Parts: sequence; C-alpha cells; structure tokens
Amino acid sequence: MKTNRFKVFMVCCLVLTLMACSEKKKSSDIITERVEQPKPQEPVRLQSYSDNREVGWIGRTYRLAIDRHPSDSLPMVSDETGQKFVDNVIALVVAREDGSVFYRHQFTKQDFNSYLDEDYRKTGILEGLVFDKVDGDWLEFAASVCHPQTDEYIPLIVRLSRMGQITIQRDTQMDTTGDTPELNPSSEEM
Repeated sequence: MKTNRFKVFMVCCLVLTLMACSEKKKSSDIITERVEQPKPQEPVRLQSYSDNREVGWIGRTYRLAIDRHPSDSLPMVSDETGQKFVDNVIALVVAREDGSVFYRHQFTKQDFNSYLDEDYRKTGILEGLVFDKVDGDWLEFAASVCHPQTDEYIPLIVRLSRMGQITIQRDTQMDTTGDTPELNPSSEEM
C-alpha cells in the first residue's frame, strides 16, 4: 500500500511538474482605448489682415492695399471630421499718387477655380494674396488656396498689367533659391 501511495504521489508530482513547465497560450488580442472623434465646433475663421504699401511702378508711385476677411456670404467648406471653415474674400486696390483708383477687385476662390482640382474646389479656402514684385510693366502677386489648418495649398501667380488686365496662373516653380520663377505661358485673363 505504501508503494501505491508513493506511485500516486509520484504521478501527481509529475503531472504538476508538466503543467508548470508547459507554455501558456498567448492571446493575439490587442487591447486599446477607444478614441473619440472630436466633435465639430463653431465654424473656424481665419484672422483678417491688411497690407498697405507704396510701390514704384512704371515711373510713378502706386499705393497697394490688400485686405482679407472671412465672408459669411460664401459657401463654407468642411474637413474630414466635419469641422466647417469660413472662406475668405481678398480685396486688392491699386491707387495712383493722387488717390484715384487704378484697379480694384475682390478675389474669391471662384476666381481661381480653373487652376484647382475638384478636392480644392470642395474643401479649400482662399488663404492669401501678397505683393511679390514689380516685373517690368507688371505688378506680380502670390496667391494661395489651401486646405484649412494644414500646410497643403496650391500656389498661384496673379499679375496686373499697366493696362489694368489681370492674368492668373498656377505657380509650378519651387522658389527655393530666391530667384525669379519662370512663368507658365498658359494664363487666364480676367
């Protein structure tokens, strides 16, 4: 009887040893916290800005005034989270030395539609228009239509002739050296 107890005891020890040495089954489940999508807030507006400067052009001094402000009369755009953004209107006024207006126009994204793809037409806003340089008989401006709150934008060149004609074209040259980019010969007159 002692041997039977000893055998049972040995079998139990062997079973326990095998159970302790066996590898536990690992789970391939990954547990993460649930991330809630941010809820859209009130429509986002870019800050208004104004730039006024005098420029020597075609032998005279002209005053350039550029004013950007959000416009509730334009359609709003939304990003992938549903956040709405108010589009902008940019007014450009070029005045002579005596104060008379040589050129005046209010730009909206619609003015640049032929240079935008469908994505930028739907989800882009007119971000800016800034004076770049005098190029002979032309005043040259840089404009951009962007995806709001990103670094993604389409650069555009807006040129005003001494005859009051505006041409717009997409800026295809990267200005990494500070040199003057060559202009794309296909442009649209307004």
